[in-house]
Amino acid sequence: MKSTIFSVAAFAALAAAAPAMNNLLAIRQAAPAITDADILNYALTLEHLEDNFYRQVLDKFSESDFADAGFDAAFYANLKTISKDESVHVSFLTAALKADNASAVAECTYDFGLTSVNMSIATASVLEGVGVSAYLGAAADIMSKNYLTAAGSILTVESRHSAYIRDALAQSPFPSPFDVPLTYNEVYTLAAPFIKSCPESNPPLPVKAFPTLTASPENPKTINSGTEITLLTDGYTVKAADGQSQIYAAFITVTGPVFAEATPVEGGFTVTVPEAPEGGAPIAGQTYVVLTGCNTVVTDMTTAAGPALLEVAPAF
Repeated sequence: MKSTIFSVAAFAALAAAAPAMNNLLAIRQAAPAITDADILNYALTLEHLEDNFYRQVLDKFSESDFADAGFDAAFYANLKTISKDESVHVSFLTAALKADNASAVAECTYDFGLTSVNMSIATASVLEGVGVSAYLGAAADIMSKNYLTAAGSILTVESRHSAYIRDALAQSPFPSPFDVPLTYNEVYTLAAPFIKSCPESNPPLPVKAFPTLTASPENPKTINSGTEITLLTDGYTVKAADGQSQIYAAFITVTGPVFAEATPVEGGFTVTVPEAPEGGAPIAGQTYVVLTGCNTVVTDMTTAAGPALLEVAPAF
């Protein structure tokens, strides 16, 4: 495997270059100050992605294809409703930006790798879960009360989408009493692989992508606290700046990250999924993990790679 060694201390510089690594030359890193217009365009970028995704799925697969895959007519009809919801979200956010005399990002070009109905619905579940975490993570930065209320109303709908699709996949529709907030850069890192190019006229977003971290397909089908998993760092190696210090896997929760020591192996790290401390949000459902050289806090400056996505079985 061709490998490049990245120091944890060097990830600020590496992350700034990550969009180019993901062929996202049209989405550029902007100034660090976050405005309401930035947040709305960030949300619109995600809504464009979801809107395009559902339109592609419904164009590619017929109601008969869904039936052959085990999804009934009611599910197919509800999926069309979800698709319409995402289109409405795009229209609403675009109009809100224009009313504020701000430029709105246009739809990009995407590659979702739609090979089957089942794979498409699994991807839909991931996208809806990330959408919930994106709105939740951005909420605290919204200055306008009107925008905050509007974002909250979209968040609740995205959460219902997520629960409905999870249930259709025989996953718990509400695996945890808490949802997980993600930062702009964590969300962007997860969205980046689907985005192939964007119009040059799009306003720049204050985001950057971290190196990709993925859960090994060889991981156990059912993952619980105490399960050993493998996280893959394809094409690069994570090491501490001194070459010796411990690397940690940080499991993101609303009450703070839960850390576990990461053991280097060929192609990545093995990690034992930790149990959340008493009083903390459980690690369950669609779970996000980053690699870091710090075991006290997770920030954009301390994140080495990720997030990776895991599905962790609820403990109750």
